[in-house]
Amino acid sequence: MLRQVAEGVLVHESVFVQTNAVVVEGRAGVLLVDPGVTAAELDCLVSDLSELGHTVVAGFSTHPHWDHLLWHAGFGDVPRHGTAACAAAAREELSDPDAKARIADHLLETEIAGQVPLDLLGLVTGLPAGAARVPWDGPEIRVIEHRAHAPGHAALLIGERGVLIAGDMLSDVLVPMLEHDTADPVDDYLAALRLLESAAGDADVVIPGHGSVGGPGQARARIDLDRAYVHGLRNGHVPDDPRIGPSAKPGWEWVSDVHEGQLRYLSR
Repeated sequence: MLRQVAEGVLVHESVFVQTNAVVVEGRAGVLLVDPGVTAAELDCLVSDLSELGHTVVAGFSTHPHWDHLLWHAGFGDVPRHGTAACAAAAREELSDPDAKARIADHLLETEIAGQVPLDLLGLVTGLPAGAARVPWDGPEIRVIEHRAHAPGHAALLIGERGVLIAGDMLSDVLVPMLEHDTADPVDDYLAALRLLESAAGDADVVIPGHGSVGGPGQARARIDLDRAYVHGLRNGHVPDDPRIGPSAKPGWEWVSDVHEGQLRYLSR
């Protein structure tokens, strides 16, 4: 079910890893960011938008991971945007005819096995390289592109509504997950946090790709938490972090496995 988190901004939270789909109201319709995740949830989102009298006029994928590349025919055949690098990465992965089968096999290990529609996966058109704004008839949305977590990852800042859509960063339940296929994933992540920090002063609401929506002051607090975590990874340990260990959310023990895996990767 959609819930309003700021003027003209609504969120639908999936049962899968608290994945957030974001609806931004414009003049002629809505922009839909990272819709997901199960077929039933996408059906629900279509129904909710219809009941509110909203028409989807555009989509946006914050980065090229499968759970941020989903779509539903009920949203319509409208432009689906991403950064140039995001679209290129999605296109490269889906050029392999076995890509969707691999994703489906991966999902067999989860509680949503067989429930994710992949037929419209990844049909994203890249914005011009370096594009600074989302092209649509609505409030100005600034594109904050970086290389942390995934190629062409972008956060979106809706300045006039005080909202920062962070993609897969600034989560209160997931630790930072680095993009390992770069020369220096730690520096890339820290650079991305600096970019988000420069935008955080205009944000009263932060919406992570996974986790709880944060209110005033939460964007900066989560940036500080993520920065401390990443510095800890670089130094071969981690400070006291509520997202891992005994204080972590029940049922999210696998986050500790992610942390240990990243430590092993960086210590190679």
